[in-house]
Amino acid sequence: MNARIIGTAALTAGLAFGLVGCGSGDDKTSNAVAGKASSAASSMSGSPAASQPFGPACSSVPSSGKGSFAGMAEDPVATAASNNPALSTLVTAVKKAGLVDTLNSAPALTVFAPTNDAFAKIPKKTLDAVLADKKKLTDILTYHVVPGKQAPAALDNGSFKSLQGGTVTTMGSGTSYKVNDTANVVCGNVQTRNATVYIIDTVLMPK
Repeated sequence: MNARIIGTAALTAGLAFGLVGCGSGDDKTSNAVAGKASSAASSMSGSPAASQPFGPACSSVPSSGKGSFAGMAEDPVATAASNNPALSTLVTAVKKAGLVDTLNSAPALTVFAPTNDAFAKIPKKTLDAVLADKKKLTDILTYHVVPGKQAPAALDNGSFKSLQGGTVTTMGSGTSYKVNDTANVVCGNVQTRNATVYIIDTVLMPK
């Protein structure tokens, strides 16, 4: 088998994770983000690596059911995340921003998904204020999303333009990666139907 066949087989087997929850958002902001994601994905999408998910947080993912890697591989990214309790704060934020439908319908994305513990690092008063400000919340959430399914090798010394418009940088190798020099990937290279997801331990803030 050549590398292309192996990669296709691994993707078909489907090991997945997710970003966000279930709900709907159908406003102008969502439509604008969807258009940006759709147009950029065609030029920036890459093939997911054939390797399995990696990182210490992957061990907490159920071995079967909707919340397992195989289960989440069958759902689009927003729906897949709703099956993982460790991403419940992110799920809430995405629903408040009205981005669920946008993320679920995008053709190919890479999502840097903060865990509940990552959000817990933000002072409660600050977090509550962000959750109440739809524009600011949308900017932060779309900063965590870049077009195309980026394989781990692309993160070795990567620089990506996010859907928010700012730049996200990555560095590392093998199974150890950092995002913007602040966030560690704790469970990476997990697949949903339309996205490759890297779970991170710190919320990224656009400049």
